[in-house]
Amino acid sequence: MSFINRVLMAAVLAAGLWSPATQAQDKTLRIGFQKYGTLVILKERGALEKRLKSQGYTVTWTEFPGGPQLLEALNVGAIDFGSTGEAPPIFAQAAGAPLLYVGHEPPAPKGEALIVPKDSKIAAVADLKGKRVALNKGSNVHYLLVRALEANGLSLSDIESVFLPPADARAAFESGKVDAWVIWDPFLAAAQAATGARTLTDGTGADGTGLADNYQFYLASRAFAADRGDAVKAILEELNTVDQWTSANTGDAAKALAPGVGIPAAILKTSLDRQSYGIQPITPDIVEAQQKIADTFHKLGLLPKPITIRDAVWTPSS
Repeated sequence: MSFINRVLMAAVLAAGLWSPATQAQDKTLRIGFQKYGTLVILKERGALEKRLKSQGYTVTWTEFPGGPQLLEALNVGAIDFGSTGEAPPIFAQAAGAPLLYVGHEPPAPKGEALIVPKDSKIAAVADLKGKRVALNKGSNVHYLLVRALEANGLSLSDIESVFLPPADARAAFESGKVDAWVIWDPFLAAAQAATGARTLTDGTGADGTGLADNYQFYLASRAFAADRGDAVKAILEELNTVDQWTSANTGDAAKALAPGVGIPAAILKTSLDRQSYGIQPITPDIVEAQQKIADTFHKLGLLPKPITIRDAVWTPSS
């Protein structure tokens, strides 16, 4: 176990998230979630608990600040299921995390963007050479930044990457400590509304040809998916129900999310309107798209070894 994993394990033990006793309760489903997204609405509605209660399951929920932290928890056995963007599971798989891709949502390329202050003299991505760019290391926007720079004849070595979580990055962005910020919704929508930030590019690319798909993935631990495939199927079905409702009721969904996220409903509605909906299985096309990201990160030296995405895809039993 790596030093980081040992530290995280100590943290989850101290928080009471894992113990031999809870591990033995094999009918407990431990879900990790972030402040925003379909899982949050599913949690608030309580539909999953109602569905699984008759099967003897207890559902517990733990919030994480980002995908990398959530998958570290899955890696050390603190949770069984969670959701992240494209990049975190790639880094986690390279680190040996026992994860499986079990489903995804359609691409939402407008839900992440590279932004600059409204009065910045930076007019295009090419102007970022030598500038300080904030991002959450290992998150979905890490790949967007790589692709945006490549499309403009630059690389990560041409800028100064400043690795910050969203809240700290927002403060650095507003105070002028960084020149640009690559970020995802709803933090993107909040920054645009509050500061008038300008978008240099989003996942669609300046010419519309596409830089990053911005998929949202649902992941489970290998052990849980193998032993409790029925629960994984139930989660995906309930998530799809919530997804369809959200797609048709973005205003109501925004109101439901606002208290927990701490962002006004009107801003959250902007984020939800940029999102795509409908839980789908992991297809060969999705595997290929993830493999492209993984190969790019390895080529750049960001991954310690090459990985094969298809080795981490769940094959549900009939």
